[in-house]
Amino acid sequence: MAIAEYDVVIQRDAMSVYDFLLDARNLPSWRAGVRSIELESGAAGTKGAVYRQTIAGPGGRTLSGDFEITEARPGAEIQYRALAGLERMHGGYYLSTEGGSTRVRFALEREPQGIMARLRSPFRRRMKAEVCQLEQLKSVLEDQLEEQSGP
Repeated sequence: MAIAEYDVVIQRDAMSVYDFLLDARNLPSWRAGVRSIELESGAAGTKGAVYRQTIAGPGGRTLSGDFEITEARPGAEIQYRALAGLERMHGGYYLSTEGGSTRVRFALEREPQGIMARLRSPFRRRMKAEVCQLEQLKSVLEDQLEEQSGP
């Protein structure tokens, strides 16, 4: 089993962070490699919603990275599972309030199968790189807050 997790504290309230994460159209603004995303079925941002996503793959190719929301608890948690792509991971965002800020933990889990089970190290490195993108989420959300408050 390959597992990766990372957390950051964002200077925004939990509902603002949750709403931003729940709107899948925001993914390209903070997750490198996400090329396009659209709702395929279900109600946007709810349990059971399925998104069609294209992501950057090796050699500049684009790959399918479709996913389904499996849990959505307002202000607290969003879980999803990959439906397509080479790496069928599941994971989630877990939020907790810390004063006027929000701690966000991004966790991914994958059970490599077949020949891929022998290549655990590359999977762990990619997964770690994915969860560490929370630093970019922090920058995007805190920059938005500065823009809203003005000079």
